[in-house]
Amino acid sequence: MVITKFHKPIVSVEWLHKNKDATNLVILDASIPKVTENTNSTNDLCIPKARFFDLKNKFSNTAASFPTTYPTQDQFESEARNLGINNNSFLVIYDDKGIYSSPRAWWLFKSFGFENVAVLDGGLPAWIEAFYPLSKKEVYQGAIGNFTAKKNQDCMCFFDDVQKIVKNRTHQVIDARSQARFMGQEPEPREGLRSGTIPNSKNIPFQNLLVNGRLKSENEIRDIFQEVLEDDKPMVFSCGSGITACVLALGAELTGYKNMSVYDGSWTEYGSLINNNDMDAVQNWSKKELVAYILFYAANSNLSETNKERNVILSKVDMNTFQMVYDEFKADNDYQCIQKIIQGMETHEYSRSDLNQLFVDIKVLFFADGEFDQVEHVVFNWLKRIINEAA
Repeated sequence: MVITKFHKPIVSVEWLHKNKDATNLVILDASIPKVTENTNSTNDLCIPKARFFDLKNKFSNTAASFPTTYPTQDQFESEARNLGINNNSFLVIYDDKGIYSSPRAWWLFKSFGFENVAVLDGGLPAWIEAFYPLSKKEVYQGAIGNFTAKKNQDCMCFFDDVQKIVKNRTHQVIDARSQARFMGQEPEPREGLRSGTIPNSKNIPFQNLLVNGRLKSENEIRDIFQEVLEDDKPMVFSCGSGITACVLALGAELTGYKNMSVYDGSWTEYGSLINNNDMDAVQNWSKKELVAYILFYAANSNLSETNKERNVILSKVDMNTFQMVYDEFKADNDYQCIQKIIQGMETHEYSRSDLNQLFVDIKVLFFADGEFDQVEHVVFNWLKRIINEAA
């Protein structure tokens, strides 16, 4: 027996039990183990023949700054093959919470061009509740598969994409975190991460789509989405770290929505990289303060400004403004500098003659020490591009 088609992105435990001997079926356990869980629980048990899909270590970029970061195409393809997954395989993915992390694995496969994949509705708890057999977890040691990954650019979006979405309001951002976290009434679980939301985002807690670890009916889920959707804009799903956003993507696909993506870094990335207080302060900068900040950035292209470069900046602003902008610049990393320059340019209206004068000011600063070297040329062209795009 072989499986030829999934009619929906979810299957029931009854369906899985009936089709468990299909020769092209691969069952994946996408649970996220936690060291704090009771070792006497079902942690060491799985659905028979399940292979462990290691979201945190094998199917994430562990070198990235944020958790569960999107893997490279080569990494995903290699690790999927190591699990014996073939291009003609049909995958059923579950987790030990019901529906929690399994949709992330489901969405990853879709983002790498693989459609023969479904989530087990209710996951391991539903399988146990139906009194179906369990087995001890074992490391997969079977044949290597021939899975081929083909990245689907429309499935995932990233920080720069979300920045454009926030600016242009081209998409609806829907946050899967709890209402209390979304409203800032409860702290974020990640240590040091501030509370907040992506501008103009709406909230659908992923738990609202579930009853006892199973998805609600299609009509109920459709009603939940329709309560927050304003129009036919594409949807971007976010959460804390890109896990439960995929629960919303699963519910949306089940109910017929097509034009959607998941923000990979979600609030952990956005809240870490954007400081709302800093951005509010930038909006109150005068044009002279913004010019001074840009010139400080240019002057430090060689890691420190010279006295002659400082004198150029002082010709633009008074000493108090110079010191205020200097202190702020020194406290910012390179990414924050670029974001503040972009935000400042978007806040003020610049004519073409204003922009030309700004570029002249940058060049004057670069020539202050008598030469316009290669590094300064690169920085000048980089600044010119982002300033023109933001103005």
